[in-house]
Amino acid sequence: MTALLALDQGTTSTRAIIFSREGKALGSHQIELPQHYPHSGWVEHDAALIAEHSQTVIVGALKDAGLKAADLAGMGITNQRETTVVWDRKTGKPIHPAIVWQDRRTAAWCAARAERSAWLSEKTGLLLDPYFSATKIAWILDKIEGARARAEKGELAFGTMDCWVIWNLTGGQRHVTDATNACRTALFNLDTQDWDDELLEFFGVPRALLPEVLDSAADFGTATLDGIDAPIAIAGVAGDQQAATVGQACFEVGMIKSTYGTGCFMVLNTGDQRVASRNRLLTTVAYRLKGKPTFALEGSIFVAGAAVQWLRDAMHLISHAGETAGLAASIDSTNGVYLVPAFTGLGAPYWDPEARGAIFGLTRDSGIAQIVRAALESVAYQTRDLMAAMRDDAVPPKELRVDGGMVVNDWLTQNLADMLQIPVVRPEVIETTALGAAFLAGLQTGVYASLDEISALWAEQQRFSPQRPAAEADRLHAGWLDAVRRVASAAP
Repeated sequence: MTALLALDQGTTSTRAIIFSREGKALGSHQIELPQHYPHSGWVEHDAALIAEHSQTVIVGALKDAGLKAADLAGMGITNQRETTVVWDRKTGKPIHPAIVWQDRRTAAWCAARAERSAWLSEKTGLLLDPYFSATKIAWILDKIEGARARAEKGELAFGTMDCWVIWNLTGGQRHVTDATNACRTALFNLDTQDWDDELLEFFGVPRALLPEVLDSAADFGTATLDGIDAPIAIAGVAGDQQAATVGQACFEVGMIKSTYGTGCFMVLNTGDQRVASRNRLLTTVAYRLKGKPTFALEGSIFVAGAAVQWLRDAMHLISHAGETAGLAASIDSTNGVYLVPAFTGLGAPYWDPEARGAIFGLTRDSGIAQIVRAALESVAYQTRDLMAAMRDDAVPPKELRVDGGMVVNDWLTQNLADMLQIPVVRPEVIETTALGAAFLAGLQTGVYASLDEISALWAEQQRFSPQRPAAEADRLHAGWLDAVRRVASAAP
């Protein structure tokens, strides 16, 4: 049997899924990842726990599939991007908790240097924002006594979660990342496809900290761990949204996908052309194969599924996510209730790190159903904001391919189609992030000869066509835009 393992290290969980060559899931194992919020706007993870969980889920997935490591052609890794960890090269221990992509602790630093944003965007395709890794690295080096001096001596290492996991799976033998993760650090030059000395100087990050940058399908080393019968070749790596782009087979210019997990991320393939956004979208590497990058435009929403988690865990309005579809469908509308989930600021196209969440339009008749429906509708409204920006920057998309845990909710997916006024297509395999990582590993190990072979495996499960009149969608979205203006940090 030719099988491929995908390790999906996400914001709220770590899991492994084993796929057949045809892309069918054969077994899986998942462990939830605790979130830590030491201060307002701060989000941290226990990096050592992530390393431990990564090994546990690999063993568990093999057991669930009834397979041995020797049955695998290789494994791919996909990960939450921008999340930053710095560790001691000798001990392998982090010197500080991992700072998560959602974290906003460096917002003031970025705001004080806002005039450099255009310069940064020209080099990296990104904005000067706390979202990206560079200011997180600098913060750790400045706050941990002696860290900066040790980094300059080469005693410390930096990595995003792919790099950290590979270091641990290979027993500290490989300090590597791929181009899709490197390009999210704000230290990577899109034109040269390498770390940039001017960027390193600007952010105060020593080059000695940084990993080697490889293609998305490459030799990343060999995983050797207790509980498996053979080493596993690590042959593919991509940040979660780029991996989902591969899993959705968005290989042609103009194809677009949107993934709905903790956040929401829309990616539009622009081919070998770097498209500079007029609407504060990001230019990024979709994937890099045989040294050649394929570029994309991306819009990032910080809170999508995290809003449902908030309803469940903080507000206790629901006991599980599956209740949301029934509650939303139980009423005809929210009656003017809008929930803006700016818990850690607003992402694209607003990029307002100081905005905070709010609920507007509450009346005596408002209840749990209205608030739950407003949370789901906020996902569609934010997606529409991104789609409008994409249409202005590039070719208008004819349909949107969606994936991620949230899109099993038929009500939410239909509401997306109604708000966007284009078909929304759900594939047979909605866990396309993990599937994309497996596909990349398959390219490297010879399971697939080309992207065309992968594209032929993609299959549509259901298509949602717009049912709501465009005028009604426009009216509802106008109310959303008014609510967003009210939470903006510059609002009166």
